[in-house]
Amino acid sequence: MTEAPITPAGTASHAHRAKNGRARHAAIAWEQARSTAGSVGEPLPAVTRGLAQALGHVLAEPLAALTDLPSFDTSAMDGWAVAGPGPWKLQGSGVLAGGRPEPLADGTAVLIATGARVPPGASAVLRREHGEVMDDGSLHDRGPEPVPACRDIRPRGEECRTGEPLLAAGAVITPAVLGLAAAAGYDRLTVHRRPTVELLVLGDELLESGLPGDGRVRDALGPLLPPWLESCGAEVVNCRRVADDFGLLREAVLHSPADVVVTTGSTAAGPVDYLHAALAEAGARLLVDSVAVRPGHPMLLAELPPAADGRARRLVGLPGNPLAAVAGTLTLARPLLRRLGGHPQAPARLLPAAAPLPGHPRDTRLMPVLAADGAVVPLPFDGPAMLRGLALAGALAVVPAGGVAQGESVEVLEIPG
Repeated sequence: MTEAPITPAGTASHAHRAKNGRARHAAIAWEQARSTAGSVGEPLPAVTRGLAQALGHVLAEPLAALTDLPSFDTSAMDGWAVAGPGPWKLQGSGVLAGGRPEPLADGTAVLIATGARVPPGASAVLRREHGEVMDDGSLHDRGPEPVPACRDIRPRGEECRTGEPLLAAGAVITPAVLGLAAAAGYDRLTVHRRPTVELLVLGDELLESGLPGDGRVRDALGPLLPPWLESCGAEVVNCRRVADDFGLLREAVLHSPADVVVTTGSTAAGPVDYLHAALAEAGARLLVDSVAVRPGHPMLLAELPPAADGRARRLVGLPGNPLAAVAGTLTLARPLLRRLGGHPQAPARLLPAAAPLPGHPRDTRLMPVLAADGAVVPLPFDGPAMLRGLALAGALAVVPAGGVAQGESVEVLEIPG
């Protein structure tokens, strides 16, 4: 892991000068930056969550069945539970799901609903469409062949037995997993805690409403980033504006309650880009400081001093231009958040290019694309300050220096939903 210590500065003015005069480090390769972010720290400690709160978390321990599934023999169809060969004499008023049926004697049958417990002594279920009740109350099988033993009965333990492993640790809890856990007897699940994130949107020029003008622009990242960070596995606890002021930024970084602070803007070396100086004052340690990627090369990743309770804290600095910030999110924020949340590393997704993908002469390029008919199609409006192409895109293509020829494979990064 590359580390570049930041020399603490004294006063705010000294910190500003330190920022402008700081030693320059060569931008690291995009692949190295993403790998670094994805290997920082360990997954957050395990906690228990009720099923309703566990969605999107990652299992911290294997999920094993607490009961047989099904836990008793059940009817797979509406019809009649029958005992022995027919015809059968009907008895009782029927068995519904949740009921406790009486035993069946040989040569008898009882009406039964799908999911109901099969009576003791039943040999099969005769489907409703195959049975006919005669005037004398007897039940006859009118199916294409005699009903075989065990037909349409789901035997106890058909899906799993008590103690059988269902899912390994590291599985993401989807709605289907919640359903399986509930069926297997769980009320709570042991999961990795989701990392908390505070988003600091930097810049005096940003407007929160109305039309842009007179040198000011609308804040696009305040609305865009929180749902993206949530989809990356984070719990966004706050999103707030911070003015272009060294002291305000330093205090916001020092006193953030979150596991991960995400900032937008102030990562370069402009006259009001105070982030490096604020990190120096905070005693932070840079892990990534500039990446050989377009757009988004002035992104950064830093370790902050631990919180008062000993929790490790990190900061991801995203460039201020919208598409550049998106590139930084997928390069640094997403791998870091998934690592902390216990998500397993996903394999790279490769697709052929349906048309040539022009590249940067030296750096990796992240390009908005459509993944149509199993191939990558480039989109226009892909400048660092643009979002129009991104709004149409389904992914970003990772285009190596020099570009990708038509038909060649290229890695694609899914855009968070």
